[in-house]
Formats: sequence, C-alpha cells, structure tokens
Amino acid sequence: MTDGPDALETARLLHMGEEGAAKGDPLAPPIVASSMFHLPGDPEPGLPFYGREANPTWQAAEAALSLLEGAPALLFPSGMAAITAALMATLKAGDRLLLPSDGYYAGRVLARDFLEGFGVRVETRPTAAFAEGGFEGFRAVLIETPSNPGLDICDISAVSKAVRAAGGLSIVDNTTMTPFGQRPLDLGADLVVASDTKAPGGHSDILLGHVASRDEALLARVRDWRTRSGSIPGPFEAWLLHRSLQTLELRLARMCDNAEALAPRLAAHPKVREVRFPGLDSHPAHGLARRQMRRFGFLIGFTLESRAAAEAFIERCPLLAAATSFGGTHSSAECRLRWGDDVAPGYVRLSVGTEPLEALWPALEAALG
Repeated sequence: MTDGPDALETARLLHMGEEGAAKGDPLAPPIVASSMFHLPGDPEPGLPFYGREANPTWQAAEAALSLLEGAPALLFPSGMAAITAALMATLKAGDRLLLPSDGYYAGRVLARDFLEGFGVRVETRPTAAFAEGGFEGFRAVLIETPSNPGLDICDISAVSKAVRAAGGLSIVDNTTMTPFGQRPLDLGADLVVASDTKAPGGHSDILLGHVASRDEALLARVRDWRTRSGSIPGPFEAWLLHRSLQTLELRLARMCDNAEALAPRLAAHPKVREVRFPGLDSHPAHGLARRQMRRFGFLIGFTLESRAAAEAFIERCPLLAAATSFGGTHSSAECRLRWGDDVAPGYVRLSVGTEPLEALWPALEAALG
C-alpha cells in the first residue's frame, strides 16, 4: 500500500494560503483574469509575463496538487489534455506505445485517429494481463489501474520497473483513485496523469486535469507542450479546483466508505449477476489492491440481466444521476455499453457519492426491484 499524503501534508493543504502571506493578504488565492502582466526589462524566471505561459491562480492550484502528489504538477484544461501532453512530450514518429485495451476509450481513440497518423505504432493489452509479453521496444506505456470501466488491476510497481528496465517510460492514469487513494509515483511510475474533472473537482462543474512527475527534464517537456500548444486552463476553473481540493480527503473518505458498504450488499442481491469492486474478496486482484491502494475507490461495476434492466434501474432510482463521468458528490450511473466498452449489455458503472448510506442503499435496493 502506498503512503499517500500523510496527516501533516493533508493539514498543510488547508493552510497553504498563509505560507509567505503578508499582513492583509487574502488566504484564498485571487482569480487572476489577465492575459498580460507588467514586464519592464527582461523576463524573470518564475514571474508571469503572458497568459499562455503562467498564471498565479493556476500556480496556486498546481502547488496544492504538487503537495498531494509528492511531486511537481502542471495543470491542464481537461484530463484528456493532460494525457495528450504526456504522450506528445514522450513520443515521436517510429516510437511504440502500449495502451490498456480496457481502459478509458478516449485514449485509444486519440492514439488511433491522431498518433498513428504521426507515425507512432500503437498496441493494446488488457489490464489484468498487462505484464504478459514484456515491454521491450516500447517508448511509452500507459497504465490505468483500476481500469475504467471494468475495474481490473495491474501491479504498478512491477510494470513500471519492467518498463524502465526495457528503456521505456511509464505513465499512470490515476483518475479513478486520486492521490488519497493511490500514489503511482511512489510505486515507481515516471509520470502520473489524472482528470481533475472527477473527484478532485467533485462538484461536476469544471473540466481540468494534471500531469505530475519527479523527473525534471520530463516535466519540462510537458510544460513546453502546454505552452506551445496553448493547452492551458482557465483561472476561474483553477480557482474552483483549488477550493475543492481542500475537501477532497473528506469527500473521498465518505465515497469510499459508502462503496465498501454497498458492494457486498449488491453482490448479495438476487437481481445482480456479478459485482466488480477491488475491495471484495471475489475480485481476482483483491490481494494486489490491498497492497498498492490506500482505499478501494468509489466506483462499483455490476451486471444486471439486460441493458433494459440496467437502464430501468438507473431511471427508477431517485438518488442516481443518469450521467457519464464520475466522482461527483452525487451518485451517478450509466450503461457503459453505449460507449462501445467491452462489457456485458447489463453492465452498470456506479459512481458512489457522499449521500448518507442509510438513504442511498434503500434507494438502490428499491430501484433494483
């Protein structure tokens, strides 16, 4: 199990506005909505001078993310922008890229529709068998564990070590877990990417993502991609994320506690055919999950008899938002077959929110009928 942010780091996150503050300074970072900054003479490293290069509100959010990741972090306007930056900073024509065949589909679409056209050779493997076949010849390997939406797991430490030994770079998409649930850099990954649209933002009102790394040269390449491509976040979204990060630990704890209580109840329900949740003993990689994850997450996958039954369940439950994406304070669910994922027709991805369990379970149980 990774250590993740300790109690002191978590407490420090709540007091970052006081660090270096002068008397009368605001504790919350201001929203700096400016494309231009005062620039007499030559530019100075670290000081904003143009809105595509830096912004004080981004930097405040990045400082908070860096504290949680235990490494420098860069903010992007979405999770896919973060993934794109990590791949564009590490790949060139002729390189080989390995992706999970059962991970977030948008990454595979990006590779197929764009990276292959640039001369990158793309291959895929299922997460549960990701290490099979080795990693010789791959420049970059994108790991997603637990995978989305099937919640399969692979060994981040073993895969990252093998990728490095083969001369490649490991990139871990940690969207489903956040740094409070799992810290891939502590397990040996070269880069971590995440969608902060999900639990870090938590209120379903922003699109953001980030990249973090302890490799200064690698992160400098990612920063250069952001600057040259213009893939920059807005200051208002960065401000919202900074505010939301202060409650992430509390929200995630409630979400994960709820999921751990709901998963065995769903597994015991006669209408449910199969439940996928890393915290259940029935999960094929439960032992690995206990070793490398601090929490088992807030996503539960389960299968009903048909897609019609799954859609009816979602529609009947008053405490479920019928929506894609996940990680909000509210519980949400969807049939992932509609996006072309390789899942059973009745497979439901349930994102467990912060509702009181004594209200949430009766609502789910009644909707199951």
